[in-house]
Amino acid sequence: MTVNRRSLTVLTDVALITCIVQRGVADAIVAAARKGGAQGATVYYARGMGVRERLGLLGVAVDVEKEVVNIVVASDQVDRIFQHMYLAGSLDTPGMGFMYVTPLEKAATYIPKEVRENLLRSKDEAD
Repeated sequence: MTVNRRSLTVLTDVALITCIVQRGVADAIVAAARKGGAQGATVYYARGMGVRERLGLLGVAVDVEKEVVNIVVASDQVDRIFQHMYLAGSLDTPGMGFMYVTPLEKAATYIPKEVRENLLRSKDEAD
């Protein structure tokens, strides 16, 4: 008889980077995040609410269709990946978007045995 052994691998030193941008910009942001070390991303569409016609005194038109990029990263990667995403999305330009980081208490996903062992070995060597 074969016993199916399942286990839960909990990640505790991770954060969620969320980036809300104009439609059509997410692909460049995801590419930049991956270049910075991110493993993957979730992208979905949203619609902005509030003052849509004008942004501040600059009179920049803001599209209501948005793309939202979510990326879970290790805490030690947050600053680097955040910067890559910010620059790729031109978020220093009025009306281009908004991003933020949320610390995660815990997250879970499948992690191959070899990767788990390497992570544990690296942690032991650092201690």
